Amino acid sequence: MSSGSFSFAIDAECSDTWARAGTIHTPHGTVRTPIFMPIGTQATVKSVSPEELRAAGTQIILANTYHLMLRPGSELVASLGGLHSFMHWDGPILTDSGGFQVFSLGHLRKLSEEGAAFKSHLDGSSHVLTPENVMHIEAELGADIVLPLDICAAYPCSFLEAKESMERTHRWAERALIAKEEYRAEQALFGIVQGAFDAELRRESAHFVGSLPFPGLSIGGLSVGEPKQLMWEMLHEVTLALPREKPRHLLGVGSPEDFVVGVGLGMDMFDCALPTRVARHGGLFTPYGRVNIKSARFRTERGPIEDGCDCYTCQNYSAAYVHHLARAEEQLYFRLGTIHNIRFMLRLAGQLRETIIAGTYAAFRDDFIARYQPAPEKIREEQRVKWKAARTRIV
Repeated sequence: MSSGSFSFAIDAECSDTWARAGTIHTPHGTVRTPIFMPIGTQATVKSVSPEELRAAGTQIILANTYHLMLRPGSELVASLGGLHSFMHWDGPILTDSGGFQVFSLGHLRKLSEEGAAFKSHLDGSSHVLTPENVMHIEAELGADIVLPLDICAAYPCSFLEAKESMERTHRWAERALIAKEEYRAEQALFGIVQGAFDAELRRESAHFVGSLPFPGLSIGGLSVGEPKQLMWEMLHEVTLALPREKPRHLLGVGSPEDFVVGVGLGMDMFDCALPTRVARHGGLFTPYGRVNIKSARFRTERGPIEDGCDCYTCQNYSAAYVHHLARAEEQLYFRLGTIHNIRFMLRLAGQLRETIIAGTYAAFRDDFIARYQPAPEKIREEQRVKWKAARTRIV
């Protein structure tokens, strides 16, 4: 699939699943898929520098339109050369629409056919996002891939709510395509598939959005509190209805086990704040599951966090030292823990790509899932509660 400065090619496909390895070309570089995108909400991936991101294998990052329009403002970013220059990152960037953040504001926002009116979580000032001004804002930010304004329906919601949100998202998508023509031709605008948790709506949305002249597609409205099995069922319905030749981006999904399973369901690109967020709280990834570096068992551990890990942290520091930093809440810990989790995810992305090309993805997936122990549901729920509480203060 090619559109101006953007192109996507499928390099290999798994014969037993929908997994595929691809190559995306953007104005700021090439992305090999499957790929995980670290979250740089406010034009920074918390606690790490662009140079450290590169060293960890980062190919593309995601920045947040909602936050950047409020602070420092897209006009200022544009005056300083756009996001790439502003944040000293010369690789590809994807900006979301800000729709999910507005959705998360709850009582502070109001939806209409025009767009989403909301009050800033920073100072209470009033703003409106429309399909048209989102395209203007994202043009000023200057990312390589941009997303249109959409509506993420809550879980659970009624069929009527899901249908109305989906249909409005479709109308906004058509408006965004028209508005996009006034701005940067080199930016690739991805369409967003919605439909909540109704299989018929998901198929309808995938057919509709997939038929529009978007060079790529994002799947939204999943991983919003629903059981994982339901998420996979919906994704299965979506992938069946999507055009093969366009890259597929699964919004907001990125735990290691979800990454591995999602690739087999036909997804190419993933983004999620979870790897960096849990790192800051002591949760570090290993091939056998997440460990809590603050646990007493690491107090005297001379070896690295993960045997064989090639990240900067494991190559240079003992688990005992990282444990000490985390327990003492030293700022260096946030950097070292984040680097480890980002490298884990990107090394995993490379392994997934290699196995797809080699024809061994299914065996790799089964072995990984059998070995990797996800965080207990109780801990996951506690984290969700904390995360939702935090979002009422900092979206």
